Amino acid sequence: MTTRWRSAAVGAAAVGLVVGPLGAGGGAVYAWDAAAAHAPTATAPAPTPPPKPATTPASDAFPQLTPAVARQLDDAVRKVLAEAKVPGVIVSVSAPGKGEYVRSFGVADKAKGTPMTPNLNMRIGSVTKTFTVTALLELVDDGKVGLDDPIGKYVDGVPNGDRITLRELAGMRSGLFNYSADEDFYKALTSDPDRHFTPQELLGYSFEHPVLFEPNAKFYYCNTNLILLGLVVEKVSGIPLDRFIDREVVEPAGLTHTVFPTGAEFPNPHAQGYTNQTASGKVEESTDWDPSWAWAAGAMISDLSDLRSWAKTLATGTLLTPATQAQRLDVVDALPGTGYGLGIFNVQGWIGHNGSLPGYGSLVLYLPQAQATLVVLLNTDIGYENQEPSTLFGEAITKIVTPGHVYSLPAQPAS
Repeated sequence: MTTRWRSAAVGAAAVGLVVGPLGAGGGAVYAWDAAAAHAPTATAPAPTPPPKPATTPASDAFPQLTPAVARQLDDAVRKVLAEAKVPGVIVSVSAPGKGEYVRSFGVADKAKGTPMTPNLNMRIGSVTKTFTVTALLELVDDGKVGLDDPIGKYVDGVPNGDRITLRELAGMRSGLFNYSADEDFYKALTSDPDRHFTPQELLGYSFEHPVLFEPNAKFYYCNTNLILLGLVVEKVSGIPLDRFIDREVVEPAGLTHTVFPTGAEFPNPHAQGYTNQTASGKVEESTDWDPSWAWAAGAMISDLSDLRSWAKTLATGTLLTPATQAQRLDVVDALPGTGYGLGIFNVQGWIGHNGSLPGYGSLVLYLPQAQATLVVLLNTDIGYENQEPSTLFGEAITKIVTPGHVYSLPAQPAS
């Protein structure tokens, strides 16, 4: 789901995915597209894949990413780009033996007209949740925490803390109020986007509100849950969350351009971000806003290459024991056509997470049937017709490559 804070400003909050790529075999289609103009495209014939079993429905077949398919994808992405008025987007689609499609469209900087390119660092919003929950699950595998431990064992002062478990926090079933929907929080952030928030301050905004429902009664996407899990990781490991994730998740996963910033630092090169979640309500640059307000729920930065790799690692459980990964992927109904496990979604078969925070959006998905990966990165969070722009791109792309598994993420009803 997203790292939105103010449901009143955007309607119902949307939910999202995270999963990653396999190395694409065979031919490649690779280009970047500046300001929606055709860029040179290199193509090579892909090897003929082995025949699929006769029992495989045609709708589950993943197509060869030929120049003809690439043109369909180009048209679909450009259409969303224009309709939703997205400044720029990076897209990657790949599957073993099918080739790969990598494109960027539009601009990374509206003032300078700098084209979007596939190598840019981007803020990834709630895809951060997949890293935080992976860190927690590694501690589960080490026998240092239990998923059914109450959060009150680790953090004092949590409403229902003696009954809400770590599993319910990771599964978005705690019943706690989402601090990022608090009006005082919204005013504090938008009046001073450079402000540094502590995790305890974020929890304070949540705990001023009564709980919404009893633990495990239903699904409700809530950033408060991840702030608490981040504190658990810190307490049990004895080191700051950013250092633990870097040492125990990012490095073992072989990621080289993924960072958990402790302030507003943003590695170059990066795209400028644009949001209307501002005090004035007008569109402003949010590139250098301090992401501490999202911390364990959405502060991280990455790039296309790393997210393609992370998607596969996340979906296949490389860093976890099979038993723990099975628990992670044991989804329960969250929204129509959508299940949520432990910090991970399953939307019509696509596994992963999306992310949204001021100025940026992300979508990181993996389809096990085809071992296919889809990553979308964009430099705005401004919705279109009450939908996240990343959802619009995901839906348009999957209608072409996986019509039997169309990524369509419904909005979360207000609670």
